Amino acid sequence: MSDVSREDPEEHEVRRARYAVAAVFAVHGAVTGSFATRVPWIQDHASLSAGQLGFALAFTAFGASCAMPLAGRISHRFGSRGALRGLIALWTLSLVLPGLAPNLYTLCLAMFAYGASAGMADVAMNALGVEVERLLGRSIMSGLHGMWSAGALVGSAAGTLAAHLGSDARLHFALAAAVLTLLGVLCAGQVLDVQPEEDEEPPPRFALPPRSALLIGAVGFCAVFAEGASLDWSAVFLRDRLDSSAGLAAASTTGFMLTMAVARIAGDAVVNRFGAVRTVRAGGVLAVLGGLLIVVAGHPAVAMAGFALMGLGIAVVVPLCFAAAGHSGPNPSQAIAGVATITYTSGLVAPSLIGGVAQATSLMVSFCLVTVLAAGLAVFAGVLRPGERGGTGEVEVSRRASAVPDPRP
Repeated sequence: MSDVSREDPEEHEVRRARYAVAAVFAVHGAVTGSFATRVPWIQDHASLSAGQLGFALAFTAFGASCAMPLAGRISHRFGSRGALRGLIALWTLSLVLPGLAPNLYTLCLAMFAYGASAGMADVAMNALGVEVERLLGRSIMSGLHGMWSAGALVGSAAGTLAAHLGSDARLHFALAAAVLTLLGVLCAGQVLDVQPEEDEEPPPRFALPPRSALLIGAVGFCAVFAEGASLDWSAVFLRDRLDSSAGLAAASTTGFMLTMAVARIAGDAVVNRFGAVRTVRAGGVLAVLGGLLIVVAGHPAVAMAGFALMGLGIAVVVPLCFAAAGHSGPNPSQAIAGVATITYTSGLVAPSLIGGVAQATSLMVSFCLVTVLAAGLAVFAGVLRPGERGGTGEVEVSRRASAVPDPRP
């Protein structure tokens, strides 16, 4: 394959690379979906209380935050294709670790390694997605993250079946890891192979994110906060506040996830038509309307409609934040890693903060906070403007190799 740092590849190569990156996103999501369904088994196997389990799971975000800055260095050393192939394999194989942990301490170590491999692969595949987007000249990041959501749903469905059959999670994880590793490595072998210039300095192992990434990450923080709050607390909201049945409460979470997945897959057409800034502003308005419905809901159907609107409004924000970070300067890897770190932190903080506010006041007040943060999407969407050209969603990005080696939704 031609070296895209010096010469753009042929159109058919770009199309093939787009499908390959999309498949890698789906594989990445399938690992997350597989793990999430077996958390109760892991808790029982390690004999953990709810508080101990929450403590151990926090190491996932900690590991990701520590390791994500390394992705650029790895891509510089091995090229984008070799780096992604190795990192996606490391991520899929790490799925077996949590099931092997017999106690709190070993589970914390397992979750740190699990999160670290997740974060590095995340940065790598997003950076490649940004490069393919540049070559195509139109938005594709929302669709790529939609594939991640679709993969998570497939992994979750398989995990639910395994749990229903009463299978040992260690066997489930081993089989899933073997299949997903094979798929991930094969798909990663078809992505663009971006090599650095001969005289290019390798990126630092650790570096603070640029100021542009902090501003973009703040927008992503608002979206991921709303996502984490809705995923973890929507069912509880319907059960405790609206006296819904367990099945109906669970359906609200499933509906939120499906809305997010469908909106992401369809989101690129909207972004290409209206541009990232207007799309995020409109999404912020929808998310606020959804939050208001949740807060005032007196019937489960109203709350479920609110969560659906919330999912629709925030669905494309994180993909567009990664795209904007990748287009924001001469070192996209560093910027993408910075935005990813901020969004991972938001996903970690949101569930516990919502719970703390709810305990001190009520869940209604908690979702008032979510609604206020959702309004931030509409107010601060303008920071995504540097990734646009002419308001059509067409992107302009540096051709330097360092912009591609760091992939990451």
